[in-house]
Amino acid sequence: MSTHRSPRKKTMPARQKNPQNSTPIPLMARRINQVAEVLGQVLQWEHPADSVLSYWMRKQKNMGGRDRAEVTNAVFDVLRHLRRYRYLAESGVGSGTRRLAILGLLNTWDKDLREALDEGELAWVSHVVTLDAMEMPFAQRYSLPDWLAEQISAMPDSEALAAALNTEAPLDLRVNPLKAEREAVLAQLSSGETARFKPTATSHSPWGIRLRGRPYVVNWPQFEKGEIEVQDEGSQLLAALVAPKRGEMIIDFCAGAGGKTLLIGALMRSTGRLYAFDTSATRLARAKPRFARSGLSNIVPVVVTETNDTRIKRLHGKAQRVLVDAPCSGTGTLRRNPDIKWRFHMPDIDHYVQIQREILERAAKCVAPGGRLVYATCSLLSQENQDQVTWFLQQHPHFELMDVNPILASRSPDLTMAGPYLELRPDYHHTDGFFAAVLQRKTEVV
Repeated sequence: MSTHRSPRKKTMPARQKNPQNSTPIPLMARRINQVAEVLGQVLQWEHPADSVLSYWMRKQKNMGGRDRAEVTNAVFDVLRHLRRYRYLAESGVGSGTRRLAILGLLNTWDKDLREALDEGELAWVSHVVTLDAMEMPFAQRYSLPDWLAEQISAMPDSEALAAALNTEAPLDLRVNPLKAEREAVLAQLSSGETARFKPTATSHSPWGIRLRGRPYVVNWPQFEKGEIEVQDEGSQLLAALVAPKRGEMIIDFCAGAGGKTLLIGALMRSTGRLYAFDTSATRLARAKPRFARSGLSNIVPVVVTETNDTRIKRLHGKAQRVLVDAPCSGTGTLRRNPDIKWRFHMPDIDHYVQIQREILERAAKCVAPGGRLVYATCSLLSQENQDQVTWFLQQHPHFELMDVNPILASRSPDLTMAGPYLELRPDYHHTDGFFAAVLQRKTEVV
């Protein structure tokens, strides 16, 4: 979910008026109308929910930060619990999006909505709050589409995982080790105005800081100086698996917004050469201000084509480390992007599987003998994770699977995986869902 500004003082928008009689609309009724309006646009599934919400917010010139937060929280709550809420809404009358908006506000707002409800709505709310979700089928209880419910229900501790995916993710920061120490940044954030966000060190990443709430950190001096970035703890741990060294040639094959690139570059102490590949010039352009703030001079952003790129061919067999944080379903990020489960379908997964294989084929050619290929996704699905590694090793016998535990031990001694892969879950590790495998190219015998 996109962050929103937490205001220093309570601000209220100009009182909305009813165009029919020009009388002010009470806050409760106005808030229901606002949430219903946004949902009416989001539920068309034409664009990601955060994009729709951002566009809607830009048009609300007189809306204060607290009001924006309340609308955002209610909208995303509805998206998390959409299937269950739709079932509950069936017993009501009137607009379906209005009933969804009421349920979202009931679950996230500390104000009493009853003054804005008519007699029929009051009776409906009194009825639905008595229903026990645990008596509903798994997919309905945790608001999952059938195809995803089938996958998750087959995983260990599926109830806890499904419940965790419907919670709101915390905001994690990552310290730039080239410019600052985590303890010093923690001490700064634990005093003054930022102390109210209760900053604490993350459990597994040695560079992470977790905040309560969703502050607007881009105006913080630490952010402006390039000392901190926003990055989920699980994503930070991918850099530990890459384990970069000074002076190496490293490729971040799907750099995107550049979060992992920045950490890898800092761990290289800005030496060697770090290529940031992406097929989107727009994404790399958005990453350039982050690169500039970081103080790194070893990053080389490169816009690549999806096939037969000559710049990639020139690097065949030359990189000591290659990271492939592959495009995927994003099912591990449902806490932040709950609309994913409604916008994607099983054929989309098959599409991603094919894209991942094509990227792996291209990236593997760049790995030097004895070098390391790290394959990662923010997916929970075996088709995109373990099954892909099995396929890759069958196709590339000159690579071998490494156990992640000895690699993690130097950075995260308290984090132990049950098998050779990094498999993070929100219920176990309080991070987004992440998967990673470390594949080493065997040293060629002359």
